[in-house]
Amino acid sequence: MKILFMGRKKYAAQMLRWTIEQGNEVVGVVTDSQFNNSPTMLAAKSMGIPVISMEEANGLMAESDDYADLAVSYLFWRKIKEPLISKPKHGCINFHPAILPDWKGTAGYNVAILNKLKRWGATAHYVDEGIDTGKIIRIFSFDFDFRHETAQSLEKKTQEIQCDLYKSVIADVMCDHDFTAGLIDNNGGVYISRNDMEAMKKIDPAKDDISLKSRAFWFPPYSGAQIELNGKNYTIVDDFILSQLKADDQTSL
Repeated sequence: MKILFMGRKKYAAQMLRWTIEQGNEVVGVVTDSQFNNSPTMLAAKSMGIPVISMEEANGLMAESDDYADLAVSYLFWRKIKEPLISKPKHGCINFHPAILPDWKGTAGYNVAILNKLKRWGATAHYVDEGIDTGKIIRIFSFDFDFRHETAQSLEKKTQEIQCDLYKSVIADVMCDHDFTAGLIDNNGGVYISRNDMEAMKKIDPAKDDISLKSRAFWFPPYSGAQIELNGKNYTIVDDFILSQLKADDQTSL
């Protein structure tokens, strides 16, 4: 099967390698290649896979009826448009690190902790003209305790299950599995933009649970939950986060 792969971060690089190991042909990789240390770009180049731009991918898909049988998006940050959505034989599938239809857009790990949720997960869905609004193919979920998580630790747990979800769905596509009968409507839910997420980081000492909020936005090297002093923003760190950063051989009195 010929696949156009779009994604970023080390997890996308892992899934790219797995995709090749299953005997698929990845015709191109669209990733954050503007960064020299991009894990997905480095993985693609090490396997001799062309690293192309979004615009090049659109052009190649438009010019050929058999450029790719499937387009996949794994932690991809740009809005996907035609002809990438509907021209591939098996469509375009996105792997979203949250449970749909409830949580669309960004800030999933943050809201999971802020809202003191008990379950989290990842969703595979078809891409349509909206953002995280296409029909749902499959959801993998797990229990978690918001009291013992940061956004960073919750990402790790979510990506472990999202990688399993990716392998499950892609294996079915390779077998020409028909998902039509089991598709789930993806209506409603909450959409959070990147600007919304940045606004959520602001701490109101009179209203916010500062410890909860500090954990909900702890994801270095990104700025975390912030308090403003003298016109400057400072990320808040609590005792729980400090305990996670302590080296195994470090003691304190």
